[in-house]
Amino acid sequence: MAPAGGNPYGAIENGAIAVAADRIRWVGDQSRLPSHIPAGVSVHSAGGRWVTPGLIDCHTHLVYGGDRAREFEQRLTGVSYEEIARQGGGIVSTVTATRAASEDQLVDSAGPRLAALVAEGVTTIEIKSGYGLDGDTELKMLRAARRLGEGGGVDVVTSFLGAHALPAEYAGRGDDYIDFVCAQVMPRVAELGLADAVDAFCEGIGFTIAQTERVFHKARALGLPVKLHAEQLSDLGGTALAARFGALSADHLEYVSEPSIEAMAESGTVAVVLPGAFYFLRETRKPPVDLFRRHDVPMAIATDSNPGSSPVSSLLLMLNMACTLFQMTPEEALTGVTRHAAAALGRADEVGTLEAGKQADFVLWDIDHPAELAYRIGFNPCHQVIKSGRRSNP
Repeated sequence: MAPAGGNPYGAIENGAIAVAADRIRWVGDQSRLPSHIPAGVSVHSAGGRWVTPGLIDCHTHLVYGGDRAREFEQRLTGVSYEEIARQGGGIVSTVTATRAASEDQLVDSAGPRLAALVAEGVTTIEIKSGYGLDGDTELKMLRAARRLGEGGGVDVVTSFLGAHALPAEYAGRGDDYIDFVCAQVMPRVAELGLADAVDAFCEGIGFTIAQTERVFHKARALGLPVKLHAEQLSDLGGTALAARFGALSADHLEYVSEPSIEAMAESGTVAVVLPGAFYFLRETRKPPVDLFRRHDVPMAIATDSNPGSSPVSSLLLMLNMACTLFQMTPEEALTGVTRHAAAALGRADEVGTLEAGKQADFVLWDIDHPAELAYRIGFNPCHQVIKSGRRSNP
């Protein structure tokens, strides 16, 4: 699968890829390969398999303590979220467990979730903080996320999400908490190089437009790009704010308005849709996919892997859900976890398509047509992952 062109999926039939070290050096029709192969150069057959760029999961909360399976069970028996929260559940329970966990424990618990995604061909993943809501734990989460990428099998991109929720110790003092995040935590995160971007949750149960804007101004002062959880439950105008700051992405977007979508189109902000959360929370309001198409806003897809609203460890399943729940096409879905997902992370120059000069991240699939990646449910046809030019087992 090459960059978008005249062929569906940007496909090159009977294609070949030349790799040197960790870079793609050439890609095209194999009939154009030199007839003479220099000594020391290895030639490998893909056996007629389809090859795509490495998949990219551009929105996850993969690092956290504990789980919320019991709360899931309670909700199914009719216990309200408010009652669960009064019992110490909800995000409070995840914050409590994450604060109590050591960095090693966070790495160990996230490892199997990451391994499941890597086994499906994920070669780049974003991981957010946001379950610490204090300085030390937020830094601990970001360090754990960085460590998960040290093995070389996957690139980890980190986002600081200190403005995720209001911790109990700041109840009723949202502005004071934003002061704390901007004045004390974000500068430490930037100084230590622990985050590649800054995120926030702009919503009635999160933070206001004015508070989010303060976070964005601080991120800009620190030289960090921004992204935003926006318009998941209501239309507060967070997406327009994100576009004004040139955000890499705005995510969720079930309630986004057309003027905000127009602003995204002008700024190049990617729309990240999250079908796992939509499904798990049994939502009914869908993101306006037709409007994204009409205004040429790129659409990415991600797992939103988290303990409360999307306990998902399969990006391939998200392709199917994006098609069945949001009426995206299989080609749009695959582009949403490759080219557009790379743009949502600010990594389009490095990954997301098969082009000369880019990182040699690609996947060999045992399929007859790329639509199978979105068509099959609970089936992993990944044959081989090439990460930075090196073979690894799926």
